[in-house]
Amino acid sequence: MFAPWKIVHIELSQGIPELPFYYGIQGACVVFWWHGIPLGEQKIQVDHLPMPAFQLRQLATKAITPAVGDHLVNHGFKARLPMPPSIRLFDKPPDLQTLMALDQPLRRLRRHLSQPRDGLPCLSVSVVVCTRDRPEHLVLCLRSLEKLSERPYEILVIDNAPTSDATRCLVSETPEVRYILEPRPGLSIARNKGIENSSADVIAFTDDDVMVHPDWITRLRQSFQSPAVMAVTGLVLPAELETEAQFLFQQGNEPSKWGYRALTFDSDFFELMKSRGVPVWRIGAGANMAFRRKIFDIVGDFDERLGAGAAGCSEDSELWYRVLAQGWLCRYEPTAVVYHYHRKELSDLEHQIYHYMRGHMAALLIQFDKYRHWGNLYRAFGVLPWYYTKLFRKSLRNLMPGPKSQAGTLGAQIRGCLAGVKYYLQNRSCSSRFGASADKADWSEQEYISK
Repeated sequence: MFAPWKIVHIELSQGIPELPFYYGIQGACVVFWWHGIPLGEQKIQVDHLPMPAFQLRQLATKAITPAVGDHLVNHGFKARLPMPPSIRLFDKPPDLQTLMALDQPLRRLRRHLSQPRDGLPCLSVSVVVCTRDRPEHLVLCLRSLEKLSERPYEILVIDNAPTSDATRCLVSETPEVRYILEPRPGLSIARNKGIENSSADVIAFTDDDVMVHPDWITRLRQSFQSPAVMAVTGLVLPAELETEAQFLFQQGNEPSKWGYRALTFDSDFFELMKSRGVPVWRIGAGANMAFRRKIFDIVGDFDERLGAGAAGCSEDSELWYRVLAQGWLCRYEPTAVVYHYHRKELSDLEHQIYHYMRGHMAALLIQFDKYRHWGNLYRAFGVLPWYYTKLFRKSLRNLMPGPKSQAGTLGAQIRGCLAGVKYYLQNRSCSSRFGASADKADWSEQEYISK
């Protein structure tokens, strides 16, 4: 029987409390912050609760050391790019003595993060929120945007093929938010509508089932300090882990994938991984991303064959692929935080996984079609079949725990991959600057969900 996980946020500047016992949970997922900066997290089983402050302090120290070292020490703590072990570029060993020798590292970290950044351009930011018939989610998102410490230049809500006036009425109650109707269904179509109607230097995208941190805009904007950075993504934390589906989804998005240390994806990373299939899906999530406006003039807008309402996913990663292929940089900045409400039902999770793999496979074939980078085919018809064969064998040997583990959704993943190939072949000729229209694609409200 599944039991929820309690999400606990601890601001270290206010001291470390005793962690109490919570009834009816499986454990606590504790996120450690320092003056609004996320530094690490720790999962604690309910058997270890209540936990005294001194023991929690020990866990906190271990959890935040990599991120603190990343901010303050020049080498040894930098996050590693997602590459196979055979070609992974290892950083120097962690310089723990240098970090421990620092006088009050957390206070030094606060000064480091709060000091003005030389040469930081004064960039304006437009926020684009795409939605479809989910005003109950959208209202929470808009309330969080109202609490931003730095106001964006504009906030646009793109109402994508609505079936009622609920979203229009909601936005009309918020004068500082601009409502834009996009009658054609498809997330990429809606995002392109946002690009067309926004006017700031940077366009930040989030989803209607997301709440943003008050410093979200500030941290995104600061990440564009280098003129070569064209795309920035941030940390996505779960808003709740109340159901098994939410917990399983989060397992696939653990800090080992993105985490609390910054990463810069560059042309060296792209070239090293090109023959194997560049893992651009590891750059971030569409629910928390931003782009310089001019990159759309260079590489084009979102491919409308991809994303919810079309192939199902990967419209964001395919655009990051084009950014890197043209020699620009993508940056993952964990200080830019949003909170995402994952799907609650297992049936919805399986539906989501199917469309993720459908979109992923279609994106691999689209990337090959555009650039003739053979690593995309290697992943599509080499890596993924081998992986699923291995997963199937493990499931037969009962080595994969739980009915809804990766092996439990194996059928949905394989069906998604096959559907992605079929979808690509059906829409291959529909290419343009933006990709194909999603008008002919199947659409459901459930597909309209972020990663």
